[in-house]
Amino acid sequence: MKVKGICLGCKVNTYEMEYILCKFKEKGYDVTDDKADIYIINTCSVTNMSDAKSRKVINRVVRENPNSIIVVMGCMIEAHKDYDNDGVSIIIGNKDKSKVVDLVEDYQKNHEKKKILYKDFDKEFEDMFIKNMPGRTRAFVKIQDGCENFCSYCIIPYTRGRCRSKESNTIIKEISELINNGYKEIVLTGIHTGHYGEDKDISFSELLSKVAKISGLERLRISSIEITELNDDFLKVFEENKNIVSHLHIPLQAGSDKILKLMNRKYDLKYFKDKIETIRKIRPDISITTDVIVGFPGESEDDFKETINTCKEIGFSKIHVFPYSVRGGTKAENMPNQVPENIKKEKVSRLLEVSNILEHNYLDKFINKEVIVLIENSNDDKSVGHTDNYLKVFINSREEHNTLVKVLINKRVDNYLEGERND
Repeated sequence: MKVKGICLGCKVNTYEMEYILCKFKEKGYDVTDDKADIYIINTCSVTNMSDAKSRKVINRVVRENPNSIIVVMGCMIEAHKDYDNDGVSIIIGNKDKSKVVDLVEDYQKNHEKKKILYKDFDKEFEDMFIKNMPGRTRAFVKIQDGCENFCSYCIIPYTRGRCRSKESNTIIKEISELINNGYKEIVLTGIHTGHYGEDKDISFSELLSKVAKISGLERLRISSIEITELNDDFLKVFEENKNIVSHLHIPLQAGSDKILKLMNRKYDLKYFKDKIETIRKIRPDISITTDVIVGFPGESEDDFKETINTCKEIGFSKIHVFPYSVRGGTKAENMPNQVPENIKKEKVSRLLEVSNILEHNYLDKFINKEVIVLIENSNDDKSVGHTDNYLKVFINSREEHNTLVKVLINKRVDNYLEGERND
């Protein structure tokens, strides 16, 4: 039988889907991108728009595949526990994802539809272990689940639950297996990655130190980390282990103390700026990317201008800009002074212009310099890959996939670099 996975949302969802599809392969199923007998849909609920997209995808799959087994799971289900759809065979939340193959095979036997939700779905970390991520040069490893920050705009603490962590020995074993299977770069991911170990007798920094010492690991990347988690222990590990890449994605969310407070973020601008300054003393050429939400309830034009100035002052290498999206069930949903959609759209455009300038400024620093590129794709006369600080580089020669190549950068073209092999 043929199985197709449809994954919406974050890197954690991607990892979970890869695990599920690998389990189907082990049982002899054919994983496909075409029409299938079984569909697995991992939903997202980070915004109301994510909810709508998840429902749209489910409805389309149901409509086009009336005779297929359809499994729907994930955050949208946890956010809307009353969700039902006559065309869906199995509905689960964020627990029992590791049991999807068994649930499908049980359905094949008795044809009984199931909806399984738990009040305490976040009691324990649900273990998953992958050995391969076909089609990817860098492999994700999920080390943590859940979030307890309760930012006023975010539903995720309710859909993913409390923080819980994978056993460190299992993480080490999983990464070692991936390296043995040829992966040179590993990305540690979670819902709140830097909170790893709060439920264990180990800190994130201690885990990072252990992982960085795994033989054969060329690059170790952190998918995202909060500024409050970059403590002295982390910075020491970061300084001592050069295979931890020179790129950190640190969400700012707003460049105004007034808006940060309304968002229930756990820092102010001085704390954020001081920490960035410390990081740059360790790695002067580090790429620091960020997320910013514009048009949050109560954000005035002056607040937005302060955000623009903050981003310029910090000098991010890229800003991921999001218009504030009302999310049902959050504190921000009922805040006064909601910003009109047309103003949000205009603010997104303005901040993206700033991001573009900052990105170009950062890229220009590497012209006439040598960088090391991990090759991801190539054709007859050109290859493409990323540096450890996540610069996209095109090389004017065919290079072998998944190899590290020295490249002399000769120019920037828009938001990427071009260069020649240099060895």
